[in-house]
Amino acid sequence: MEIIDIAQEIDTFDISIQPFEDCCTIFAPDRPKTNPKIKNAEQYEARMDVEGLVERAVAGIMITEITPQAEKDEVDDLIDNLL
Repeated sequence: MEIIDIAQEIDTFDISIQPFEDCCTIFAPDRPKTNPKIKNAEQYEARMDVEGLVERAVAGIMITEITPQAEKDEVDDLIDNLL
């Protein structure tokens, strides 16, 4: 299956098959800061390459048109490619 291949490729498969109800159980911090000091938060945020993160996110965007006609066109293309 494609999703399993991708999970193995990005090293998330092993953790994805763990018997946990949701990811919060695994990834949530033991003692999360829900009211941090603003000065500390600003210092940590200043270290982040927000522009680089946004560029990476935007570069990975894939636009898919989901309409009855688009689906029909896709099916027609698949059939044409089979024949």
